[in-house]
Amino acid sequence: MNGFVTMDVLKSYFISLAVFLAIDMVWLLVISKKFYSEKLGYLMAKNPNLVAALIFYMIFIAGLMFFVIQPALVQESWKYSLFAGILFGVVTYATYDLTNLATIRDWPVIVTVVDLIWGGILSGSTALISFLMISKLVR
Repeated sequence: MNGFVTMDVLKSYFISLAVFLAIDMVWLLVISKKFYSEKLGYLMAKNPNLVAALIFYMIFIAGLMFFVIQPALVQESWKYSLFAGILFGVVTYATYDLTNLATIRDWPVIVTVVDLIWGGILSGSTALISFLMISKLVR
């Protein structure tokens, strides 16, 4: 396949998506479920919009691939994948949480703080694990 999207890029994308989903599902369904319910229960839908969630995951991983994982692979730098991944996570999660803090009445500050930390951990660990897996399995 010629062009921007090659089979290696697609394989790398789906590896990264699987890593991200595995880590985030443990966070959302096990670790933080009670926290978000207590802090944001008044805003939470009874049933999440899974289509919107899937679209978020797909776009987020595309950004993580473009801005973090592919440059780390080119540089052959696990350190770049980790630290750029952390920064990408903090910036992207800050976009959501700080906008909510600025515009939604009674948005809990603690949710913003926890989400920014989680965004950095999730993105940094996803980028690092994906980098290591792709380096071994795809390249």
